[in-house]
Amino acid sequence: MATRKSQRLDKVLVHMGVGTRKEIRKLTKAGRIKVNGSAVNDPSVHVMPETDDITVDGITIEYREHIYLMMNKPQGVISATEDRNEEVVTDLLEQEHRVFEPFPVGRLDKDTEGLLLLTSDGKLSHQLLSPKKHVPKTYYAEVDGVVTEEDALAFKNGVTLDDGYVTMPGELTILSSGPRSEVELTIYEGKYHQVKRMFEAVGKKVVFLKRIAMGPLTLDPDLEPGEYRELTPEELALLKGENNGN
Repeated sequence: MATRKSQRLDKVLVHMGVGTRKEIRKLTKAGRIKVNGSAVNDPSVHVMPETDDITVDGITIEYREHIYLMMNKPQGVISATEDRNEEVVTDLLEQEHRVFEPFPVGRLDKDTEGLLLLTSDGKLSHQLLSPKKHVPKTYYAEVDGVVTEEDALAFKNGVTLDDGYVTMPGELTILSSGPRSEVELTIYEGKYHQVKRMFEAVGKKVVFLKRIAMGPLTLDPDLEPGEYRELTPEELALLKGENNGN
């Protein structure tokens, strides 16, 4: 939901990554910041960030409360915002996006690649991850072993994992079957290593895993592993619409 409240100018500009409060104070003293065409010399003045015309050195600052990014997560990178020893997905972001302090929505295993949503919108993240929502997630997998229609039927009925948990029904599509099979699998929950453990339950091993869709979002095929882009307005509307029950 859009923010309609007024905010301090320096807070808005810090949020948008223009600089620190100290740096913004210097910019205002130098007359380099204007609101609706007039120079502002007090960084604590309140503005309406979504409707006021705010410029720095003549460049318009387009206010956004949150940021929404689609990443093709590469293998070897952890789905986290910080780790002492490993590279994390937020290390792959440009500074202009890092200033929003986005975090991954859910996680992909270190050796799994594909669609990962990063956002600063905690409400949307909670809705997408809520067990009650059963947001579908689709994966492309390469599997050691011949995947059969019997496996597809087992997944459709739910399989028992190694800890005794019985999964919700999953939709398994066999793309090719052989010594190394190619499949797509849609699941509606997110247990730890779930896809790998589901195949282990039918005596097979996943050797490559890539998430290709989450809810109404499909991974942009133009994104190479490690690349990302902002969601389009249409994609964001789809994502929020699905979680409002529309």
